[in-house]
Amino acid sequence: MPKHGKKYIEAAKLIDMDKLYDPEEAVELIKKTAAAKFDQTVEIAVKLGVDPKHADQQVRGAVVLPHGTGKSKKVLVFAKGEKAKEAETAGADFVGAEDMVEKIQGGWADFDVAVATPDMMGMVGRLGKILGPKGLMPNPKVGTVTLDVTRAINEIKAGKIEYRTDKAGNIHAPIGKVSFDNEKLLANFHTLIDTLVKVKPAAAKGQYMRNISLSSTMGPGVRVNPLKSAGKKE
Repeated sequence: MPKHGKKYIEAAKLIDMDKLYDPEEAVELIKKTAAAKFDQTVEIAVKLGVDPKHADQQVRGAVVLPHGTGKSKKVLVFAKGEKAKEAETAGADFVGAEDMVEKIQGGWADFDVAVATPDMMGMVGRLGKILGPKGLMPNPKVGTVTLDVTRAINEIKAGKIEYRTDKAGNIHAPIGKVSFDNEKLLANFHTLIDTLVKVKPAAAKGQYMRNISLSSTMGPGVRVNPLKSAGKKE
């Protein structure tokens, strides 16, 4: 059993672990129980009624949170010629082709998201074993393999997050910072939940949205009522 500090234990006393809270109550509790001195990230965990072992039940995609995550992301774009110039103009932090591939092969990884134009994927594919395990491989399913590099960069900078079920059918994602207003956290929360509802696989049977919990980086989790979570996006 993991040992928790005094602040965590005191914070946990404010939460009824057997109760399913409305999203508004859950956000309020997260802010009350975030005792750390830094601005913690508010994280969501969703248990979906899917079996990710089957390709037709995997849930993966991306969504732009209306109020961002509170974290500025460094964007790397693999592109050449005019598309490279477009990426630089759009605000990409790093732009390149073979030079960037060699740099990453040499151990460099000072970026949060990688975008690539389709013609670059033959070259970028050589980085699969490096970027794949880190979740940094450009992928058309989440909009990071595209000719519209300006849009991709703008969305990432505006607060685009990726979501993907793990082996157990869970999705973990950041939805903001503890310092955010309640309304902003709730808007981000509902945006993600509504998106997950819209992308429900046709093959998924039974209850789809099974469990939802919110927590701060170092705080206890708060269980949220799935039946009160969708359809209230601001």
